[in-house]
Amino acid sequence: QVQLVESGGGSVQAGGSLRLSCEASGSVYCMAWFRQAPGKEREGVAAMSTGGATNYGDSVKGRFTVSRDKTKNTLYLQMNSLKPEDTAMYYCAATRTRICSPQEFRFDYWGQGTRVTVSS
Repeated sequence: QVQLVESGGGSVQAGGSLRLSCEASGSVYCMAWFRQAPGKEREGVAAMSTGGATNYGDSVKGRFTVSRDKTKNTLYLQMNSLKPEDTAMYYCAATRTRICSPQEFRFDYWGQGTRVTVSS
């Protein structure tokens, strides 16, 4: 069993930046960020494999950057140019299977989430 702990959420004004972190308790192949806004389905934000391959959701391309410290089993999400529509609960997820894409069904382990609020 792998446990995931997210941190770094908070409140920011539109145009601002935040950096999220997710630490895994064990080694995994693929780690990803998902988000769920009130009244909406959870959507994939970004995923990154141990090999460094990345995959982004269309709504965040060019604004968000995912990175990973393999020595610390930690995934980061740098969020720039934040918009009010980025407001959501952000979840970290991980899997040991060798397919790395931000699709919910592929992930076995989930964190509790960290809230991001962007005001206009």
